[in-house]
Amino acid sequence: MKVADRSKRFQPSLQIVITIALMVIGIFSFILFWSATPGHALPEYANRTGEPCATCHVSPGGGGPRTLRGLIWASRGKPDKVPELAGVMAAPGATDGAEIYEIACSACHGKQGEGLFGVALVNSGLSADKIRSQVLNGRVRSGMPPFEGKFTSSQLDALTAFVADMASGIATPIPDSYPLDIGRLTCIPSPENPNCGGN
Repeated sequence: MKVADRSKRFQPSLQIVITIALMVIGIFSFILFWSATPGHALPEYANRTGEPCATCHVSPGGGGPRTLRGLIWASRGKPDKVPELAGVMAAPGATDGAEIYEIACSACHGKQGEGLFGVALVNSGLSADKIRSQVLNGRVRSGMPPFEGKFTSSQLDALTAFVADMASGIATPIPDSYPLDIGRLTCIPSPENPNCGGN
């Protein structure tokens, strides 16, 4: 009888076992967290390369699909320097300021200039000189990469004029949709299908 009583006396309660288990897990987690080698994920890549996220990602906040520079950078093993792409234009063939803005700027600044990841431009009062300077030189601290050499001089003029008009409230917003003609099915008879129908 004395042996049974002694074993009851030394059995820890369930609460003590749970408390000790949680403390061990907590200590292990703390050690694991503070001793782990830091990984390179956003925004660490931007800090490492000195480039804003929009340099490598279509979504300027980072993550998601990559730009051409981002794809080349990743394929080279993510070095500390993002490769330059000399001669690659931001909006090849575009001539209208609104079209250039939509292609090169709207992902950050919003289709209507309302501001997304980039600052709001509509009714901002920015001057044409300030706009041109920021397009060419970028604003790395706010996440805007430089676009020097990415536009022809006439494209830069058209873009600057459009954004300046947007900043002063003159520019017409870019439409959310474009009207299309009603689709019509037409058929040209051929020797294989003279009736233009059926399977």
